[in-house]
Amino acid sequence: MNVPADLKYTKTHEWVKFDGDVATIGITDYAQSELGDIVYVDLPEPGRVLNQGDSFGTVESVKTVSDVYAPVSGEVAEVNGELEASSELMNTDPYGRGWLVKIRFEGTPSELMDAEAYKESLKG
Repeated sequence: MNVPADLKYTKTHEWVKFDGDVATIGITDYAQSELGDIVYVDLPEPGRVLNQGDSFGTVESVKTVSDVYAPVSGEVAEVNGELEASSELMNTDPYGRGWLVKIRFEGTPSELMDAEAYKESLKG
């Protein structure tokens, strides 16, 4: 299971990469492997304001449809348009080209885990 040390994680299996006041968000390698082949993703429009914990979209796989949740509060600055035609990038490159949204965040995000804590949470 790939869990990069430079990212933060949520209990609902999203990852976050911070760069200044922008947080890039995607689903973890564990999440994509549990979902199976991802066939469709529904993402919010840029400009939408989210609170930490809000559902901001869905990921549809051959097995199920799952909500994705905002690990930070702020405004959607960008969505990954590449996923519209190539949703499988979430399976093949979940921490790279398979990212979902970029949020210009506010405040200090809470309840995010580092890589070691996330790995421990997967054991439970």
